[in-house]
Amino acid sequence: MDEQKLRAIPLFAGLGKNDLRRLAQATDEIDVREGKALLREGAFAYEFMVIQEGKAEVTRQGEHIADLGPGDVLGEVAALDRGTRNATVVATSPMRLAVMTARDLRALASAIPDLERTLKAMADERRPLTPSA
Repeated sequence: MDEQKLRAIPLFAGLGKNDLRRLAQATDEIDVREGKALLREGAFAYEFMVIQEGKAEVTRQGEHIADLGPGDVLGEVAALDRGTRNATVVATSPMRLAVMTARDLRALASAIPDLERTLKAMADERRPLTPSA
């Protein structure tokens, strides 16, 4: 993936050139259609995603939890914990995503302390995932 596109993603905006280069080597861009399930509750985590374009809905046990859009991340909780997904995420519009494997995410987080701190803080905010009022 192009380093400049990664820099445009808030999660990665503050990283240095060398760190962005490492991320770019491990990250792919994909397009998905509306209605595509990006993550399924209970499934094992094999990837981590950042929304570049489009929107998605998050549900847990059938209840609406949140709506996601550009700049939002998904899959970090299970990817970091090597666990199962705690929610289902479905595209509610056509989307473009930055995607990397859970394994690459863990390796990069270990190598880039700022990224690891940010990801862990994001994951901690989502545990436990509860419906919004």
